[in-house]
Amino acid sequence: MPTIADDRREACAQKTTAELDALAARGVRAGGNAYSPILVAKGELTTEEAGGVEPFSGADGAALRASLKALGYAPEHWEWLLTCDNAGAPLAAGLFREAMCALDPATLVCCDDAAAAAVREAYADDLTILESFEEAMLEPGYVVQVCGIRVLNLGGFAASLADPKAKQQMWARLKRLPPLAEPY
Repeated sequence: MPTIADDRREACAQKTTAELDALAARGVRAGGNAYSPILVAKGELTTEEAGGVEPFSGADGAALRASLKALGYAPEHWEWLLTCDNAGAPLAAGLFREAMCALDPATLVCCDDAAAAAVREAYADDLTILESFEEAMLEPGYVVQVCGIRVLNLGGFAASLADPKAKQQMWARLKRLPPLAEPY
């Protein structure tokens, strides 16, 4: 016999499914586990991803999953979002912000400058109140709080995989985002 908690859980799942389906119909591409504590976003697609391969299924996704696991995030506790549509055009600021609200992450990792630009556009008013210019511009490496979400711009994660020194720099940046709760 279902309980009230089961009914609420089911209602939340149906609401999220409806929101994500509506966003997908408007060109938003996202995946992973909704309501995960960490969301990775990118706006620069690889050739394979532009051809239809699922985002983050290549080397960048494997490296991110390994890094997040090493930091203490459960392997299934991450989700992804593209900040561009299927044609490669940036999502409208309102649509991006709506997707962020639907996915509701505690932490957002911008993998490239295109993703950081989407955040800057969607959250421009919220970023202007930050104390430093570097934080307000989401310069790579700075962890900032925007509307209750920790945000980090890695600044070219996929490109860094070819350079050991750049890879170390990305790892140093990611280490600034430990899980907010106890490791799994």
